[in-house]
Amino acid sequence: MSAVAPLPPGVSPRAGKPADPGMLVDVPRLITAYYSETPDPTVAAQRVVFGTSGHRGSSLRVSFNEAHIVAISQAICDYRRGQGIDGPLFLGIDTHALSAPARASAIEVLTANGVRVLLAKDDEYTPTPVVSHAILSYNRGRERGRADGVVITPSHNPPDDGGFKYNPPNGGPADVEVTGWIESRANGLIEAGLKEVRRWPYERALHSENVGRHDYLHAYVDDLEQVLDLQQIHDVGLRMGVDPLGGAGVHYWAPIAERYGVNLTVVSDTVDPTFRFMTVDWDGQIRMDPSSVYAMQRLLALKDRFDIAFGCDTDHDRHGIVTKSAGLLPTNHYLAAAIYYLFQNRPRWNAQTAVGKTLVSSQMIDRVAAQLGRKLYEVPVGFKWFVGGLLDGSLGFCGEESAGATFLRRDGSVWTTDKDGIVPALLAGEITARLGRDPGEVYRELTREFGEPVSDRLEVEATAEQKQRLGSLTAAQVSISSLAGEKIQAVLTRAPGNNAPIGGVKVISEGGWFAVRPSGTEDIYKIYAESFRGEQHLQRILSEAQKIVAAALA
Repeated sequence: MSAVAPLPPGVSPRAGKPADPGMLVDVPRLITAYYSETPDPTVAAQRVVFGTSGHRGSSLRVSFNEAHIVAISQAICDYRRGQGIDGPLFLGIDTHALSAPARASAIEVLTANGVRVLLAKDDEYTPTPVVSHAILSYNRGRERGRADGVVITPSHNPPDDGGFKYNPPNGGPADVEVTGWIESRANGLIEAGLKEVRRWPYERALHSENVGRHDYLHAYVDDLEQVLDLQQIHDVGLRMGVDPLGGAGVHYWAPIAERYGVNLTVVSDTVDPTFRFMTVDWDGQIRMDPSSVYAMQRLLALKDRFDIAFGCDTDHDRHGIVTKSAGLLPTNHYLAAAIYYLFQNRPRWNAQTAVGKTLVSSQMIDRVAAQLGRKLYEVPVGFKWFVGGLLDGSLGFCGEESAGATFLRRDGSVWTTDKDGIVPALLAGEITARLGRDPGEVYRELTREFGEPVSDRLEVEATAEQKQRLGSLTAAQVSISSLAGEKIQAVLTRAPGNNAPIGGVKVISEGGWFAVRPSGTEDIYKIYAESFRGEQHLQRILSEAQKIVAAALA
């Protein structure tokens, strides 16, 4: 850390320090387990489970193994046939160790099922937003032969994890109906011993007519000027720095700098599946989270070299903004500043275009949207809820508190329908270049007008039964009339924007709120809280929230 200070409760003493060699994943053992371990479908932890975006696990825990991937791939082929999706499938991977073997398994199954698979030119790593951009670009104006995609990534999660995400022809994360079907079909295939899986040997599959190549990198980079004012950054000569954190976009930043003539320094282009170059996250694990001050120590140490700096996670669908004025800007602060800037500097956007946010994002966004005269569209956790609004242009900017966001092209049409870490990162440069103030300074101005919120999030271990009970909480079970001394204004179990179930509960008062929801992929539940009345008021909210949860679980 740049200044010595006591660590908050629950934070590992390793947090913010370079990864110890003893922590590094044993990559040969990890890959061996991918092929040698067979999941037991009677064990819940070894089944295919799609969370908010995809299936995630580790071969060492027998939750991300060859059987899982061939079953999911076959299920996707079956889903495509049932839906009449017969265009190409864009396939991308990140830099996690398990991504390459999972890619090979997927290719074996997809090609054997007659799916045309488009791999990256020169086997380049491919960020999540780049796959979304490729799907949308291909499908623009098409009624038939539409494409979809797969991104093999566990996002920012630890080096021993693997992940597998399906994006249908709308380019965004598959919705719960689609993932539920794929999950059920994949588990059925595993239970039946994979007998119905069609598969070719890898060499035959790779060199078959069903495999093609696509220049993901230049197709995306050359289109960036349609969503960002990169000329403004060039003209000002803004000094920018980026840390790709060894992720899938590692080789994208230099072409961006060259193509648009911007002063952009890549602080490291190292790719290493152990991620030994990382500083350790809050819980003592290696995690490539650009919104974590502990994980972003390398870039923070260099921040004074740049006017603005930023980082992205392993699949480059999350952003972290490092400012001279405030260091690493908390995600909610940047979302509010970005919304405030964009809706005043995109004259071609429709005047009715709304602001999209997840229900656990800051109420500062609500206040900014109201001041701008823009409708707020609040949805449950999960970027999939934004896809339709981004496609038709009714949502101009969509963001979530976990550092995922995207926004429309400058002409008001869709850019991506999945999270894009690259574009919000470069937007920080546009903001700084145009306003002469970095996003941290913009946010400080907003607090003078709307108040300064404080927030926190707690993670608590929970059993499957407890998670199920929390996920089905009703407003009647929250039997209180006040929150931290203030009258409760609303108790929500459905999101105001789309009336979709929250999978938990959100309680709102005039000066603060809390939300409780079980994790979709981990044995924990999360309590989010925010107060516009200060730290003491926030702690009262958290304390009362924990009592409500305890009563619900009793």
